[in-house]
Amino acid sequence: MTTPSDDPFRPLGVGILGLGSIGRTHAGAIEQVDGLEVRATVGGEGWDNATSYGRSSDPGAVAALLADPAVDAVAICSPSGLHAEHTVAALEAGKHVLVEKPVATTAADALRVVRAAEKARAESGAVAGVVSQRRLEPQHVHLKELIDSGQLGKPVLGEALIRWFRDSDYYDFADWRKQAPGGGSLMNQGLHSVDLLRWLFGEVTEVAALSDTVVHEMEAEDTSVAALRFDTGALGSIVTSTATRPGLPAELNLYFEAGQVAIHHTDVVRWEVDAPAPPAAATVDSGASSPMIGTEGHQTQWSDLLLAIRTGAEPMVTVADGGNTVALIEAVYESARIGQRVTPERI
Repeated sequence: MTTPSDDPFRPLGVGILGLGSIGRTHAGAIEQVDGLEVRATVGGEGWDNATSYGRSSDPGAVAALLADPAVDAVAICSPSGLHAEHTVAALEAGKHVLVEKPVATTAADALRVVRAAEKARAESGAVAGVVSQRRLEPQHVHLKELIDSGQLGKPVLGEALIRWFRDSDYYDFADWRKQAPGGGSLMNQGLHSVDLLRWLFGEVTEVAALSDTVVHEMEAEDTSVAALRFDTGALGSIVTSTATRPGLPAELNLYFEAGQVAIHHTDVVRWEVDAPAPPAAATVDSGASSPMIGTEGHQTQWSDLLLAIRTGAEPMVTVADGGNTVALIEAVYESARIGQRVTPERI
């Protein structure tokens, strides 16, 4: 594998597997990062001067992109249910990988990705990360540092509230958005907030949940509610919906021995703790009523992946990080299915 560390003047060539709306977000972000170039795509109508290998539903097109020597890294932007399969294939081909969330739709598949990443890192030096751009926003980085330093005291209660709206056109555009477990309000829309809550408050030891499809006609849930117990002893809750018209910004409400913090989308609306306030966050679309988002967060993740490749470090969000968030979401689904408390797996 040729990487920028082998030739510092050669940009890293990126192949995008799945050039739908999120694939185009990745392509736009890659264009803004020095040292990266989109070299090949699968799916959609192609991108600028990149080689287009055809439709993502064609295994031959996927294989051709992964065999392309001009492609050093792959953005996995295919439907969620294919993320694990495509990530493992890219790693086995010796490519670096940034996989769009979720890293997989089941804990078992997430573990398969983690093991493939460990093997690829040892054999070819490939680096694998998962998109979780909310972790890299300055207000969340600052809050994480304060929590880890103990300045806010013991966590008491954490709430992640995602009350969004998606109309029937959104779900009709792509069948996978209607299917469980990848397309529901929890896995598809709520994952970033769930990931932030788990990252900030720690691993979850117990889940009790309910979920249902209240408004939309589809297999996947459009509303879910879960109660959590963290290994710190703190309690928490997750609420997700895509049936709450017109849609509200996601809320992260956190309570500590030292006080409380509330971040609604990127805005710090309460900072009632005796600690320095976080730096101002960049303005990005909330996703409350539309799936369209900007590229800034993805630019940050691609810059981080490029740095990890050049230095041999781990990316800031590893596939194991993404896998444990999927395992928590799977536990919510299982608890709702069986009507009992569930302990999430650890990846």
